[in-house]
Amino acid sequence: MIKVIDEYIDKLLTSKPGEPLWNIEVIRSGKPLKWNYIDGCMMNSLISLYETTHNEKYLNFVKSYVDYFVTEDGNIKGYDKSHYSTDDVAESRVLFDLYKYFKEEKYSKAIELSYQQVLEQPRTKEGNFWHKKIYPNQVWLDGLYMMQVFYMRYETERNGYQHYSDIIKQYKNVRRLMYDEKALLYYHGYDESRKMFWADKVTGCSKNFWLRAIGWYIVSLVDNLGYMDEQMYDEYHTLKTLFKEAIDGILTYQDYETKMFYQVVDKGHLKGNYLETSGSSMIAYAILKGVRLRLLPDRYLKIGLDIFDGITKKYLTVTEDGSLNLGGICLVAGLGPENNLRRDGSYEYYISEPVVENDAKGVGPYIMAYTEVIKVNK
Repeated sequence: MIKVIDEYIDKLLTSKPGEPLWNIEVIRSGKPLKWNYIDGCMMNSLISLYETTHNEKYLNFVKSYVDYFVTEDGNIKGYDKSHYSTDDVAESRVLFDLYKYFKEEKYSKAIELSYQQVLEQPRTKEGNFWHKKIYPNQVWLDGLYMMQVFYMRYETERNGYQHYSDIIKQYKNVRRLMYDEKALLYYHGYDESRKMFWADKVTGCSKNFWLRAIGWYIVSLVDNLGYMDEQMYDEYHTLKTLFKEAIDGILTYQDYETKMFYQVVDKGHLKGNYLETSGSSMIAYAILKGVRLRLLPDRYLKIGLDIFDGITKKYLTVTEDGSLNLGGICLVAGLGPENNLRRDGSYEYYISEPVVENDAKGVGPYIMAYTEVIKVNK
């Protein structure tokens, strides 16, 4: 199976800079490619694959791809920090790795450019980053992966941990405001103003538990713990506790046969729901990495491996012409804005979004999980 997965990754690496096979949203829209979190998922997964296998083709591919965007003066094509979108910071995380390996100042300058957005990002009254400027007063679970992981890495590597307390406070707020104690799950979004059509007028939360949003959140925790200095004991153990709680919560909804998870996590019994690849891959990755980092007991190792195997058996398929494809990936899901009433956070909405093959929102986490599987086999 490892040979098959390697062949699948090689297929994706035939992409040219600026023309990604894995960015289905861009392909379908026909719009120019920008600095984006979808490519960021792919680039980060390939860096991890390089660090695991030491095969330089992965590192060289990432450099070639990112160099399409990053200019010699440290500017980033297609990036405008004044949009204040947390999504736009996600790909900037890979700049730390490229600077580490190639020592080119343009990567360092681009890191600092991205960090300026972190410093200026609008916030809720509770102190959390708005998900985007076009989504005022809103916190989405997605955003904790998009911006907080970059933020944590910057604070650890460049800023002497000065803002660790800010990062931890934002996670505590999300736990307090967006966690359902009965379901043991996090809601997708929160509107501080309670004005959005999808928000509960009392809690401010959206209506349902979307798998990939929870996956983003859990991956943000395990990746932040990987970047944190453990000497910051209180902060480290706060995130560790949140991570273990979130993992145990999602595992109560695991599909018995495939070990995967449903698009709308707690409604696997309803018509139209389906086992979804991207979120399941995120959970597999987070568990396997969590065991490796001693955040979870060893008994969780089999759980993570079983989820990865379940995804591979169900959704990594070979067509008649011998082409490999990873299916079962929700293309996109969101909440609002005001002029998009279809994105209302309902069950019907989440199952109505397109299900596609080979999109990096699924492929990236799948490769990340694969890197952890390689480490286990070693």
